[in-house]
Amino acid sequence: MRGLWPVIADFLNPNEGPKQTGDFQVDPAFFFVLFGMGFLIGVVGHIVKSRTLVAIGVTLIFAATVFIPIALNATH
Repeated sequence: MRGLWPVIADFLNPNEGPKQTGDFQVDPAFFFVLFGMGFLIGVVGHIVKSRTLVAIGVTLIFAATVFIPIALNATH
């Protein structure tokens, strides 16, 4: 574990971590809002015991974290 500290320390300082490259210029607010909506819809679905609402919430979360970023990255 002590051998990993130098590697981990590189990522604790934002100036020492990997640099972002490319022209992926999409505002992340959209992803955060979509993720939050999916989370809230999923919670409501669990409260009212609606599998449909839970599935919609999970789909929105998955879309915000996987599908849409991959699609946007592939098209740019």
